[in-house]
Amino acid sequence: MTDEEVLHEFREAEALLEGHFRLSSGRHSTHYLQCARVLMNPDRADRLARALCQKIPREVRAEIDAVVSPAMGGLIIGHEMGRALGKDAMFLERPTGTFELRRGFRLEPGSKVLMVEDVVTTGLSSREAIEAVAREGSEVIAEAALVDRSNGSVDLGVAFYPLIAISFPSYADDEVPPALAAIPVTKPGSRAA
Repeated sequence: MTDEEVLHEFREAEALLEGHFRLSSGRHSTHYLQCARVLMNPDRADRLARALCQKIPREVRAEIDAVVSPAMGGLIIGHEMGRALGKDAMFLERPTGTFELRRGFRLEPGSKVLMVEDVVTTGLSSREAIEAVAREGSEVIAEAALVDRSNGSVDLGVAFYPLIAISFPSYADDEVPPALAAIPVTKPGSRAA
């Protein structure tokens, strides 16, 4: 799947939004990719997951024992990646602010895990999720994501395979351009920034 085909999927789902958005990372942007919307169609979610699987080298795919994703954003694409890889998929939650496996999910000690996210901007959630898997006695060997918004700067400590890299600028609170600051801010994500 080419970058233009991926963006076409987002546009068709009305999931590529323009305005003033506060991202889950706390940064501001003129664009927002609503992955929950693009993934609401099972056929589209399946296509995107299969395309994402193809970004992961065969030798890495062969090592994966389980797929883990952080809730909420990574939940649907994580499940679809589990289906595409033929592996169990589970998700992490933050009931007290720290990621943990719940609902009877557990990893066998020493399991090799693929972490799956929807969008990576700063990598904070990913790194916290990777730490949670380590606390379970397992190892994240790679991360896959639908979208890399980091401009190639994110360091997760593991190999990173995004379906598409998008370079929409994002701004810290004290860097927001006046024209963007004049637009009312929307917080469409699942986590308070």
